[in-house]
Amino acid sequence: MIRFIDTFRDRFGVELICRILGATARGFITSRGYRAAKTRTPAARTVRDEVLVEEVRRVHAANYGVYGARKMWHALRRAGWDVGRDQTARLMRLAGVTGVVRGRKPRTTVPGSIPDHRPDLVMRDFKAPAPNQLWVADITYVRTSCGFVYTAFVIDAYSRRITGWATRSSMTTEALSLEALEHALNTAQGSTDQLVHHSDYAEDFVIPRNRALARAGTDR
Repeated sequence: MIRFIDTFRDRFGVELICRILGATARGFITSRGYRAAKTRTPAARTVRDEVLVEEVRRVHAANYGVYGARKMWHALRRAGWDVGRDQTARLMRLAGVTGVVRGRKPRTTVPGSIPDHRPDLVMRDFKAPAPNQLWVADITYVRTSCGFVYTAFVIDAYSRRITGWATRSSMTTEALSLEALEHALNTAQGSTDQLVHHSDYAEDFVIPRNRALARAGTDR
């Protein structure tokens, strides 16, 4: 509460802030209590925290801003500060610093081992005169609490509507890309006889089930 009043006292005044908030917050600090708190000698923990927070910021900056709570705790102990790990985490929150989370970034594009000679049927022109004339596809990834998952989308170039999608924990053509394409074909409205499916996937999309899927295999 003291910090809140300090922030807005120059704009509204201490008495007005305490009077308005006191009407809705039972037991809220009064203007007399605020002034008493401001003149009261700071607690030993508060004084020590102020010193340690500056030390945390210094150590964090000296180590390229990558230290988390565990490494920061060891660094402070080496510097002679008697602090615990939980206390270090609290001080880092007060200092507004965090560690870098290391991890391998998922790859959604992998170069093929052999040249891709399939023709570009659309010649990089991603415009369509009508629905179900051109579908374009891509893969992305989403971070979840259980790790990364890959998601494939099929988008109609005419309406920009997502016509099919699939989500998997692994990025394989059969389990992800083709599933998204099959989903789009199964839910498509209208004829798909003139459909071209364009993607940057490294593997061929040849499924001899219908003409749309066969044509999809001719474009990369």
